[in-house]
Amino acid sequence: MNGVLEGMVAVVTGAGSGIGAAIARAFADAGSQVVVAGRRIAPLQAIAVEIGGLAVATDVADEGRIAALFANCEGAFGRLDILVNNAGVQGPIGMAEDMDAAAWDVTMAVNVRGVILCIKHALPALKRSRGAIVNVSSRVGLLGYATPERSAYEASKCAVVAITESVAAEVGRFGVRVNTLCPSAVMTEPILANVARKARARGISEADVLRTDYVETTALGRVIEPADVADAAVFLAAPAARAITGAHLKVDAAKR
Repeated sequence: MNGVLEGMVAVVTGAGSGIGAAIARAFADAGSQVVVAGRRIAPLQAIAVEIGGLAVATDVADEGRIAALFANCEGAFGRLDILVNNAGVQGPIGMAEDMDAAAWDVTMAVNVRGVILCIKHALPALKRSRGAIVNVSSRVGLLGYATPERSAYEASKCAVVAITESVAAEVGRFGVRVNTLCPSAVMTEPILANVARKARARGISEADVLRTDYVETTALGRVIEPADVADAAVFLAAPAARAITGAHLKVDAAKR
């Protein structure tokens, strides 16, 4: 996909590791200048050096810092063509009756408030460029894929899907497209740590857990890597997707 984003400028949140870092690399490979944003400056700087981008430490739940993020982008590059809302937290795991309200609020602040704040502050520039927004939700953000004990995370990701549809209808007249990526479990550090915990609990190898829980449960018989999600993000951001908005693209190898 080299060159499909040539001359464009993108902001990617949660870009210090995992899916966000993969998206930043893929966008740079496709020709985009990339502003990598997140809470921890050290990994952001490493990614920025690698791809020739700009690192900006931010907190997506803090509107003042979000405003500063987009001001930094404007000051460095003079434009914005793509926003990728990838920053997110896993949230509390447990029964609803045991829910920690403070942990629930943090999940909503990052996964929902953060998305709409970034959209709010990106839109003036995106209207000028007739740009694109890619929101990273989850397969569980789509109705019919509920997982027990994950009500906070799932509620937040359903909200991202709803935000996508609402804002897409709102800004289409300005030529701005808004779409959602809905990946299943992606082989990032949190998932790999979960694989290790399952292996210890079951007394089997991590390879066996990957096979039974993540490979054999898909139609394609494979795990999802960060690069798979990144390639889908490039497509949704690129001119090839010019007629696609308000859509939710599953990246899950058809997980059953």
